[in-house]
Amino acid sequence: MSSLDKATAIIKCLREQGHESYLAGGCVRDMLLNKTPQDYDITTSAKPDAIAEIFPQTVPVGAQFGVMLVVVDGEPFEVATFRYDGPYLDGRHPSEVRYGSLKEDILRRDFTINGMVYDPVEDRVIDLVEGKKDLERRSVRAIGNALERFAEDRLRMVRAVRFAASLDFTIEQTTLAAIGSLAPTVGQISWERIGEEITRILTEGGARKGFELLDATGLLAQIVPEIAAMKGVEQSPDYHPEGDVFTHTMLLLSQLQAPAETLAYGCLLHDVGKPPCLQREGERLTFYGHTEKGAAMAEEIMKRLKRSRATWERVGYLVRNHLRHTQAPNMRLSTLKRFLGEEGIDELLELTRIDALSSNGDLQYYRFCKQKLEEFKEEGIHPAPLLRGRDLLALGFLPGPGFGEILKQVEEAQLGGELSSREQALAWVAQRYGNEVKR
Repeated sequence: MSSLDKATAIIKCLREQGHESYLAGGCVRDMLLNKTPQDYDITTSAKPDAIAEIFPQTVPVGAQFGVMLVVVDGEPFEVATFRYDGPYLDGRHPSEVRYGSLKEDILRRDFTINGMVYDPVEDRVIDLVEGKKDLERRSVRAIGNALERFAEDRLRMVRAVRFAASLDFTIEQTTLAAIGSLAPTVGQISWERIGEEITRILTEGGARKGFELLDATGLLAQIVPEIAAMKGVEQSPDYHPEGDVFTHTMLLLSQLQAPAETLAYGCLLHDVGKPPCLQREGERLTFYGHTEKGAAMAEEIMKRLKRSRATWERVGYLVRNHLRHTQAPNMRLSTLKRFLGEEGIDELLELTRIDALSSNGDLQYYRFCKQKLEEFKEEGIHPAPLLRGRDLLALGFLPGPGFGEILKQVEEAQLGGELSSREQALAWVAQRYGNEVKR
């Protein structure tokens, strides 16, 4: 049974008990666009208590707002009671919520393209807000008064950008003007909610368009001013014929294809340290230290957006090391193997590829690293240690500060191709460190 079949079964059960019920929101939009919805949300006249009585498996995830999860064969479906929201006094939460009619429920929603409901039993769309016309126009338009919709929940401004970017739509002029007017107030909502929307803009498609819209509406300067600061920061035309740092960064975003969150943020923030590090030496522009500075800035930005520790640590790694591959041809063999054996190397090299294609197109260092990776394979980069601590104990070494250093030097020699067997390693240690043996 497909997810749509299960959702339809829920709707039929609710109707058998005398309740109105429809599919609602994004799934209706996606179905009309011939896209497969990620999930199927249901709106109904049934109240939470009635929903819990009808279905054996329910979870009250937001019962105060009339929202229940109905679980069918292990798959959860959000089932929400028609509701009317009172005034939003804090720009985030309604002062009161009461159960309402289908029309009231539709008119409280954010955008017309999300305001349609669908009857899967009779195969008909109920559209009270001209959502179908806006789909045809490829337009994101607020339901009713745009200023009021955004004043109710400031996050809707960022969501408008996300929908326009991922669907490749425009934002209707009155809606766009309202965002520009209220953009300075976006900080009234939680950074966690903002961070989720920014992440979706970066990873769901149309990242470049999304960030150009964030910039055009004034939201970028409020949310990630460090990116807005890239505008007008010139770069050497030899390496960056494409233009300033902002233009370069937007080119990187245009090449993202369903990226991991960490790669997406790595591309966005890889040059974030350039504006504060810019120096002019005559006709020459330099950005000394921008990778280290940028890594620290990137980690702070990721923390502001409430991303996970693992995420901001990886993004910091990508920003800090995004030029390191240019030194690869000159690295000692052991150093090169260590570099190419780092945990985030595949993502780092993908960032360097996109970075090069967004500037002068020079892929020689990227190709060198990829070729060496292929040559080394996994076993060459991470070979089993030739010696372990017990081997040094057997040779008469006592544990101490030098113990780990000896093992590290053995590993260096192994990675460099000087040692290839345990016997060689034992003889090498005895020759080099024999005088340090203590019993």
